[in-house]
Amino acid sequence: MPRSQDMIFTLYGDYIRHRGGGAWTGSLIELLGLFGVSEQAVRSTLSRMSRNGWLESCKVGRHSFYSLTPKCLTLLEEGAQRIFQPRHDPWDGHWHLLTYSIPESKRHLRRRLRRRLLWLGFGALHQATWISPRDLRAEVEQVVDALQIRPYVEFFTAEHRGFASDEEIVAHCWNLKQLDEYYATFIARYSPPFQENQPQLKAGDGLQPQECFVQRFMLIHEYRSLPYVDPNLPPELLPDDWLGEKAMQLFQQVHDLLVEEADAFVDSVFAKAPSDEKPVTSQQ
Repeated sequence: MPRSQDMIFTLYGDYIRHRGGGAWTGSLIELLGLFGVSEQAVRSTLSRMSRNGWLESCKVGRHSFYSLTPKCLTLLEEGAQRIFQPRHDPWDGHWHLLTYSIPESKRHLRRRLRRRLLWLGFGALHQATWISPRDLRAEVEQVVDALQIRPYVEFFTAEHRGFASDEEIVAHCWNLKQLDEYYATFIARYSPPFQENQPQLKAGDGLQPQECFVQRFMLIHEYRSLPYVDPNLPPELLPDDWLGEKAMQLFQQVHDLLVEEADAFVDSVFAKAPSDEKPVTSQQ
């Protein structure tokens, strides 16, 4: 079973941020209880996420509500763009390089920089030289300034003049084979139930709203980790039999198939929230 904090991120990212950004604790307990998360675990995790700046708590009478902080909203919106709107623009043949020389006294910033570079889709050419086939200067500048490491970082745009092939460079910097295996597992898991449920759901029959919510939640929860580790390379640098595109299309199809009934179920749970402070609902 996934960690309760990860599940709360999924719940806020796919549902609550589209419904005013806040939710009554009772609604969260009910929804996460469908996955075996106890009330105590939900309350404890919400409290910890509030202390860490991901959520903001407020009281309305005896009832507690938790809303997204700007920090958390930014994270979720970045993740949603990576999941639902990956880049497909062609490669212009240039490589974009970031090099750094961060003092040992600031090694914690090195770790944070590497995590952000991985998230942006960079690959490690060498220990302190990272490359991307996409021009991500604006994104890099934001990261560098946020970490306050501008004096230790340089950014270049270059043409490769030898000696490895582009395929060899990609194989050195990114483990596409392992990622392709993850996509194959995802396809094998979700393609059969999609083929089975598609006719009934399109005809307005089959799965109940609660089951649609459960299936859509787990679909998102499992798939959302893949774009985080997929560098989203241009098509020209991917293998001919690459499964990432097929997995993304399947994800979109299953997600869209379940969305109406799943949203209806979440709205019915949110309608039970006490007082006038219940979140404003809106369809995606």
